[in-house]
Amino acid sequence: MFHESNDPTLEFVYHPRTLSVLVAMLAGFLYVALFVDPSNDMLNTKWGLCALCSVFVVVSVVLFRDGPFIRPHPAFWRAVLALNVLYEMFLLFLLFQSKQTGRQLMAFFDPALGVVLPERSYGENCALTWDNVRGGIDIFVLAHSVGWFGKALIIRNHTMCWILSVTFELLEYSLAHQLPNFHECWWDHWILDVLLCNWLGIYIGMKWCEHFKMKTYTWHGIREIRSIRGKLSRAGAQFTPHSWTSYRWAPTRRFKNFAGFIMFAVLIMLAELNVFYLKSLLWIPPEHPLVIARLSLLFLFALPSAREYYEYYSNSRCKRMGAHCWMLIATLLTELLIVVKFARGEFSAPAPRIAIVFWATVAGLLAAFSLWQFVLLPRLRPQHQHQAGRRKLD
Repeated sequence: MFHESNDPTLEFVYHPRTLSVLVAMLAGFLYVALFVDPSNDMLNTKWGLCALCSVFVVVSVVLFRDGPFIRPHPAFWRAVLALNVLYEMFLLFLLFQSKQTGRQLMAFFDPALGVVLPERSYGENCALTWDNVRGGIDIFVLAHSVGWFGKALIIRNHTMCWILSVTFELLEYSLAHQLPNFHECWWDHWILDVLLCNWLGIYIGMKWCEHFKMKTYTWHGIREIRSIRGKLSRAGAQFTPHSWTSYRWAPTRRFKNFAGFIMFAVLIMLAELNVFYLKSLLWIPPEHPLVIARLSLLFLFALPSAREYYEYYSNSRCKRMGAHCWMLIATLLTELLIVVKFARGEFSAPAPRIAIVFWATVAGLLAAFSLWQFVLLPRLRPQHQHQAGRRKLD
């Protein structure tokens, strides 16, 4: 599906090191097995799980196929796919536990977890004053901007970023009856989030995309470069894209594009919402390393997945999705199943009537547009063309 992954410009990086990795891994296992306190069952269990995951990642790096990216190394992205598989396996295990067991399982990673956490509401005092605005600016403002910077690198389309940005704020309005931290002041939604955080993250992210798009990709072998500075610059360039593909979604071109565009947007929104519901249902603070780790991993999962999705979306010769994309979709849907299962009995407040009417209207408009654009309009065009042709003959 994708280009050959061999990159001769930095040859020594691409030489196989499987035996060296095997020796290093076994040496590490031997050290842990001999010197870790055997009486500490919890510590031994954690080390055992780490060893199991390490072996799985190493085997996957050796056996998995290459994906769409070859920088910094194809093996890195094989390891990312292996981590996605491990995360999906953990989610499947969690899915078949009770809600209480799932919360206790979080305490396995951090003993401080497993206790009820208060939900912070941002909509208590909504007067537009400097003190209130300043009080709404916290570490999550930076996290919000960084998040949209990452999503801009994944989506690579300015218009789609803004559509998703506004859509998520509307989802927060619609779901504030379930999650108190979605209940924000109007200026928090549209000034701090959209006009400040989202704009900043999208702007910087799209600037990076433009830089990579306009860059001339002429790679030289590191041995061909004589200066030390040039060699260091070439080594650093190993962590930049080997080439760049701009995403032109064109959702109105054909029905497959329209449906694929909607599906991609839904998956992005699902990835956003899942983290809020999971941390609420499993009692994990927003700033906890587990939340940060999940977001970081999902960013790595999404980079090659979006590229594979776009290939399937835009290339009529591509008949199936790549492994990264398929695995990420399975992961997001499994997270959704966990949320649906654990949410039973948690959210008793009914959905606002205005939210139901609004999203039903949006769904109706999308259905009406697709019917007009892809069914009725193609049938009307031949008639107009035939009539225009008769006028020319007359």
